Amino acid sequence: MTEESMKFLAIAIAMGLGTLGPALAIGKIASKSAEAIGRNPEAAPKIQTAMILALAFAEAIAIYVLVVALILKFV
Repeated sequence: MTEESMKFLAIAIAMGLGTLGPALAIGKIASKSAEAIGRNPEAAPKIQTAMILALAFAEAIAIYVLVVALILKFV
């Protein structure tokens, strides 16, 4: 394998594994918040605010992985 192909393999592994965690976290956050709102509709605004904040943090992890992959590609 050449150095270039190893670089692309590292990028693929980083993106594949690095987005798996945030994807699972986003799914769990959404399902649990929908369940909580279903059990207590009066608390929906508070739950929704916390859910959106948690989703933003989970999505930030995926963005960090994208930045690392781009650094690997262009360096």
